[in-house]
Amino acid sequence: MEKDPFKEYLRESEPDKAHKGYAWSTAIGLQAVDGLKPSKYLIDTAIQNIEGKITMKEAQSLIDSYYEERPVHLSDDERTEEADKVSSRIAEILSETAFSFSPNEYISIHRKLFLGIYKHAGKIRDYNITKKEWVLDGATVMYGSASELRATLEYDFSQEKDFSYKGLSMDEIIHHLAVFVSRLWQIHIFGEGNTRTTAVFFIKYLRTLGFTAANDIFAENAWYFRNALVRANYTNLQKGIHETTEYLEAFLRNLLLNEKNELHNRNLHISGLLNEEKEDIGDLKVDIENEKVDIESVLSEKGSNFSVKTTVHIRRLFCECYPNSWPQEMREV
Repeated sequence: MEKDPFKEYLRESEPDKAHKGYAWSTAIGLQAVDGLKPSKYLIDTAIQNIEGKITMKEAQSLIDSYYEERPVHLSDDERTEEADKVSSRIAEILSETAFSFSPNEYISIHRKLFLGIYKHAGKIRDYNITKKEWVLDGATVMYGSASELRATLEYDFSQEKDFSYKGLSMDEIIHHLAVFVSRLWQIHIFGEGNTRTTAVFFIKYLRTLGFTAANDIFAENAWYFRNALVRANYTNLQKGIHETTEYLEAFLRNLLLNEKNELHNRNLHISGLLNEEKEDIGDLKVDIENEKVDIESVLSEKGSNFSVKTTVHIRRLFCECYPNSWPQEMREV
């Protein structure tokens, strides 16, 4: 979005408006992970809900009716419909306090978000996938194997459930959370909609740990979040690239600690790593003041091969480039 229409609500003194504003802002912002943009109708409907004019259920009903009454469904319209409906569903889930840390909850969120949009809503994929990633120059992350998805998901949940945060510094907590969410996302148990499902589940989980995360970090940096997840799960030893959670941790520090780390997608692109070994031309500059060239010596030696006009041009260019190498009277000439 060019401008977040919900930003003012995040600073609202009324808790209910601020809470709804965060839910809608995050819900709409998360559509950017799949390049989707909600309609103006959705935004207007969301504002009515935030202002207390309609309930969340009424907002969803209006959105459903809006698309039922539209006679033509072009491909672009279908994607906007997806953005609108999924946004309203994310806003509803984020507005609720109910949550259970379990694989079933994770799968249930996917079902709620994409029911009627994807045929596989709430279903674990039974095929292997690859995805060309911009941030990896077209390479793909190695996603979970279709035959092991449920087992892998349950293992990651059991590991996190048994983990104790007691005695950890905030840096250690942030690092662990980054590792957990990146591994959960890497499984990619659904055919589509994994990042949005993971983000919603993760926000709900963070609340159980005491983090409110009621800011616009997800709303404004959803694509960065996805790219950071990609970089946390990609290694290419031949090119000297290693998986890293540093970008994800910068995102989480902004989200949870209100830090102001710069979150630029261009910094995540692997080409930055590939160019690291290039020499810094700034360190290799020649000191032309200490390496002065005696142009008159050069001209007396080579001048016989030049015309008078060419010689004049050479002197003029040399004077412009190295003015301190000429006597004052010559510069004036």
